[in-house]
Amino acid sequence: MTTIDTQTETLSWQTGHCYLGTLLVAHTSAGVCAVLPGESKDELIAELARRYPNATLKQAKDPDVPWFNAVMDYLEDSRKPLAIELDLRGTDFQCRVWRALQEIPSGSSASYADIARRIGQPQASRAVAGACAANALAVVVPCHRVLRSDGALSGYRWGIKRKQALLEREQGLSRSK
Repeated sequence: MTTIDTQTETLSWQTGHCYLGTLLVAHTSAGVCAVLPGESKDELIAELARRYPNATLKQAKDPDVPWFNAVMDYLEDSRKPLAIELDLRGTDFQCRVWRALQEIPSGSSASYADIARRIGQPQASRAVAGACAANALAVVVPCHRVLRSDGALSGYRWGIKRKQALLEREQGLSRSK
């Protein structure tokens, strides 16, 4: 978990397009702090500003920044390791959940109860769901891989259609090894 002073911090961001729609990736001196899919660049910049109200937001001068390209490459093939640092920001509990999510292989899934057990808090399924909803790093912290205990899709911060698209893409990649 990062303890950067958000009152003096600058976040660089870049947007692009992929199968999830418009994507904004934001970076701090510690690593990528946000991966936000949405409908429009303006919507995503507003969401970034809400998440980091005291930070200075600047679009990356170079459209070909390595951290943005690494996220876009990961979106294309999530079986490959992510080759960038992440700047996870949340409570200790949320960060434990997010680290557990990163251990779910591409093409696989887990339940909220599975994640609660993995972090040593088997009664915390609802809190795990809350940590998933608070995740600012779509896809790279793969909360989309968490399903209900019965295997059904449940809520996803960026919409059920995106969750379904991510799962289908990853399952297709797994079958094409």
